[in-house]
Order: sequence, then C-alpha cells, then structure tokens
Amino acid sequence: MSQFRTESDSMGELKVPSNALYQAQTQRAVNNFSISQLTMPQQFISALAYIKQAAAQSNKELGHLTASKADAIEQACQEVIDGKHSSHFPVDVFQTGSGTSSNMNMNEVIATLASKHGIEQIHPNDDVNMGQSSNDVIPSTIAVSSAINVVYELLPSLDSLSQALENKKAEVGHIVKTGRTHLMDAMPVTFEQTLSAWQSQINNASAGIRHSLERVCELAQGGTAVGTGVNADPLFAKTFTKNLSASVGIRFSPSNNFFYNIGSQDAIVALSGQLKVLAVAQMKIANDLRWMNSGPLAGLGEIELESLQPGSSIMPGKVNPVIPEAAAMVSAQVIGNDATITVAGQAGNFELNVMLPVIAYNILQSIELLANSAQALANKAITSFTVKQENINKALAKNPILVTALNPVIGYEKAAAIAKLAYKNAEPIIDVAQRETSISRSELEELLNPEKLTKGGLE
Repeated sequence: MSQFRTESDSMGELKVPSNALYQAQTQRAVNNFSISQLTMPQQFISALAYIKQAAAQSNKELGHLTASKADAIEQACQEVIDGKHSSHFPVDVFQTGSGTSSNMNMNEVIATLASKHGIEQIHPNDDVNMGQSSNDVIPSTIAVSSAINVVYELLPSLDSLSQALENKKAEVGHIVKTGRTHLMDAMPVTFEQTLSAWQSQINNASAGIRHSLERVCELAQGGTAVGTGVNADPLFAKTFTKNLSASVGIRFSPSNNFFYNIGSQDAIVALSGQLKVLAVAQMKIANDLRWMNSGPLAGLGEIELESLQPGSSIMPGKVNPVIPEAAAMVSAQVIGNDATITVAGQAGNFELNVMLPVIAYNILQSIELLANSAQALANKAITSFTVKQENINKALAKNPILVTALNPVIGYEKAAAIAKLAYKNAEPIIDVAQRETSISRSELEELLNPEKLTKGGLE
C-alpha cells in the first residue's frame, strides 16, 4: 500500500500521507512552514472543534445545512474535542498570520471524519466552514480557548492558592516576626499580615482576570472575512453563541462590533496584562518564600519549606526551594509572553490582525503555566512550610528598630543613638534603652512589646 495519496485543492494536486485525516491545504502548510517544532496547543484545537460543532448546529437550525451533514460534522467535532485525533493537526505555530492554515486543517479533518460517519460527502469549505471565515474563526478560537482555560483551570487554581494562604494564616498567623524594608530589619509584623498581603495580591489578580474575561467572551464569530458578515446568515452569530455557550458552559455573546474583534486583539492583550499582574505577584511571593527559607544556618531561616528533592549533585544534604524557583521561572516566562502578545496585538493591519497564531500560543501557555504553578505553590510550599520559632524570636529580641516605638517618648535623635549602640554591641534594644533612658524596665517591656507594635498606632 502506498504511503501517500493524491489530494487536490484550488491550486492543484499534491501528495498527502495516506493515513492523514487532513487534505491538500493542510499539507501545503506543512510544506511551507517548517519553522519550529511548535504546533497549536491542544486547548486551541479543542476550542476550534467546539466552534465548528456550534457552527454546524447553528447552520442546521437556520436551515442551511442538512441534518445528516450537520450530525456527522458534530460527531466528528466531538471526537476531536475528546482528543482522539491530535496527531492530525501538524501545522506550525509560525504560519500565515490569520491562522487560515489551522482553520483549514480543522475543516479538512472534520470533513474526512464526517464523510466516514455520515451518508453524504462533506466538503471542508462548503459544509464545515459554512458561514465562516478564518478571519472570524481564529479570533473566536483564541477567545474561547482562553476563556475555557481561565474559567476551568486558572481561576480554580488561584482559589486553591488563596484558600491555602487562608488556612496558613489560621495556623501560624499569630506568630510575630521581624519585618523588613530594603531587605533590612524594620518594625515587627505577624505572619498573618505577611500572608494576608500575598493573599490580597492573588485575590486582586484573580479579580482583574475575571473582569478582563467580559470582553474576551464577546466573539468575532459572524463577522466572516472583514466584519461585514458576508455569506453568514444574519441570525448566525446569535444562534452560534447560544449553542457554543450550552456546549462549553461559559456565556458567550456576539460582539457589538465585528470589525473591532477581527482587526484587533485588544481584549486578549488586556487579559495578558492581567496575567502579567498575576505573574508579578507570584514572583514576589516566590522570592519572599525563598528569602524566608534561606539558610538554614547562614540565612534568615524563618521558615522551612518542605524537602522535595536533593539540591545538589556535589553537596550532600543540600535542599533547595525548588517550587518557589519554578514559580519564579513561570513568572518570567509569562512576562515574556506578554511582551510577545503586546507586539503581536498591534499587528492589526486595517481589517485583520495578522499575528493570531503566536498570540494564541502565548496566551494559552501563560494561562496553563500560571494555573499549574499556583497549584504547586499552594500544595507544596504554602500548605507545608513550618515556622522556625527559635530563629524568629532571637532576631526579634535583638531588633534595634523596635526603638521606633520610643520616638514619641524620647525623640528621634535619642532613639537613633540607642539603636546604633544596640547594633554596635549586639545587645537587645531593651537593655540599651533601660541603660540610656530613665524609662523603667516594665514600661519598656510594654512599649517595646513586638506583638503590640504589629497593631500600629499610638499608646
């Protein structure tokens, strides 16, 4: 049996692997775009199949596609959604800027499968792509795949991380530790205050992401080639989003301006910006964890992260903060992805953005990485770290910055002199203050009580 078969399209004939579900236009893309080993993500492929499925349902409802053809297309789409034919989507990410190659790849695979399942021959353009253009399909696919993965993967992971922080506050929040500004000793804080700051970062980032989804879920589908809706039923967009919403479980609606959705990717640029906010927050939390865990003897040694693996190939017994390090690298990648999406987002030349595939690849990678790293931080860093109370108490007792509480009593200059003396002699601040002032020991204990100082205000 031959390894190849002959397929034809409007440009002529060419050889296609005999077992390939795709046809001529996909093969041309494979031949043309040998640029990377990166193909469109599975999340994108599934979302594109959801779109083709909803389109077939809608065209059937509107009387443009026979029930037998529509049913066969819907069945084929479901197989792709279920991940059964992933190897038949070989088109490189770096392809035509509209993503036409990926759209036709899907059209051809669905047509091949549907022709096998149904009683009629299914055409990739006339049937699977009915009432559609790559120019509204691919922007819609970017939006749908992003929404699916934010709603079902990222936001639940952020909720888990926030809950882990809430649980940790209940466990260790009462413990007072030395605060730090400029990496230098500062006034004391509680673990609850530190953890609550991290939690607010995560919750606020999550809220920003949720807000940005409102625009993402307004779809280009129905605008067809340039936004005018040529060759699409006037009722297609509304019918399509109804069917898609029912299938996916997320509320989508037609855009009120298809020209906006096809010519720009502003909604995805905004979503990427919110993902960058989350990445920055995650980087901050990861680095705080690394600093607090540093040591165990020559660093801060305030907490001990869970030991997960040997930390060195040459130094026995070394254990490193591997989860925060991984999370920090994810943040760096997401920040880089945002730069790519920003550059690609401005590539809307007149009526069409022409960097859609690279936008899709980067936004979906960012969502996936952040979802996975947030879950790792929750499960393998926040939940499991322990507090090294002895180290914390030792540093807190010697912290000369506690003298700040004496400013209203003895003035800044006198307090600064006491702090410098405490630093110089490595003495607890209370001992120096008792010697250098007329304040009694009992009053100093009250004024310099670290726990009271975490509550702020004047006594």
